[in-house]
Amino acid sequence: MDRREFLLTAGAAGALLGVPAMARSQDAAPRPPQHPSLYIDAQGGLDGFEPDGKGGYTPTEKLIEGLKQRRIDVVSMTIAEVGNGPDRFRGAMEAIASWDKMIGEHPDLLIKVESAADLAAARAPGRCGLIYNFQDTTPLEADPSKAAMFGTLGVKIIQLTYNKRNLAGDGCLESANAGLSDFGREAIAEIEKANVLLDLSHSGQRTQAEGIAAAKRPPAITHSGCRALVDFPRNTYDAEMKALADKGGVFGVYLMPFLRAKGQPGREDLIRHLEHAVKVCGEDHVGIGTDGPFLGYEVNDETRKRQREFYEDRAKRGIAAPGEGADVLNLVEGYNDATRYDQLAADLKARGWSSARVDKLLGDNFARLFTEVWKA
Repeated sequence: MDRREFLLTAGAAGALLGVPAMARSQDAAPRPPQHPSLYIDAQGGLDGFEPDGKGGYTPTEKLIEGLKQRRIDVVSMTIAEVGNGPDRFRGAMEAIASWDKMIGEHPDLLIKVESAADLAAARAPGRCGLIYNFQDTTPLEADPSKAAMFGTLGVKIIQLTYNKRNLAGDGCLESANAGLSDFGREAIAEIEKANVLLDLSHSGQRTQAEGIAAAKRPPAITHSGCRALVDFPRNTYDAEMKALADKGGVFGVYLMPFLRAKGQPGREDLIRHLEHAVKVCGEDHVGIGTDGPFLGYEVNDETRKRQREFYEDRAKRGIAAPGEGADVLNLVEGYNDATRYDQLAADLKARGWSSARVDKLLGDNFARLFTEVWKA
């Protein structure tokens, strides 16, 4: 089962995970419609659709209500398969067409985000902006010039590698840590030429360092954690985090098991990584990329069964990272529903964060980066 398929099926069931030791997250008040901030998930998924009986999908009331309350404004979602394999270009083209159709059928709910103007339009209550991204350069199929075509079709973020080695360079699970290839340098140049954001998540340490150095525009690491706190390959060393920030980029922290060395992560784990990232990068260069579904997971026996199957499939394909597990769900307890940004904002302010710093973290920093990179 593909990761994105799992996120959709697990997230669509809709019940919430309650954590007795913590306040219920749905108590967090939604932002007023006139609030100027943007909530941006730099790597996530928009679940909450159900079959309409006509071969298509329709939004659930839970999704509509969450968007009406401005629980999220913009989600960057992966629309193509990751990893090496056949037909990656064709699959990406079919996915673009499919999501274009979905957005066209629900114009009052969804907006395709390709510019700063689209980001602004996504502030309206009841709508959500969708950014198309690739978490791999495999859809380019050995032709870096295809980045321009995908950019024209609305793919606004392209990640260089996904865990293992591809033509562009080594992912974070490659023991050789060989860094960028010549093709990878060509791909970076073409991605930037197309006004598409370069994402270095999932890359190996040398690939990240060399990618940041090769970039002419600010790049991003949209979803990772701090390796100084938890030594897993999916997390990022301070040196690369600092280099990214020095180049004007943004480091997105995910809501994933890699935030702690063992067991299910909770609120304190996420906040610890956020505070470390701000210390290393500065408050203008940190954001959120949840790597999870907007409505969260229903936690029950079926979800745990799917998690075991999901992990076993990834382990079989060699793309499961240390820190993943058959019995650890891809979520942070206490932030497992559509109110997670509101609740996180409240938690951070209770720790002394200013409203301005919280707004930067929850979307304004990525909005600034997107606007800068996407402009012609």
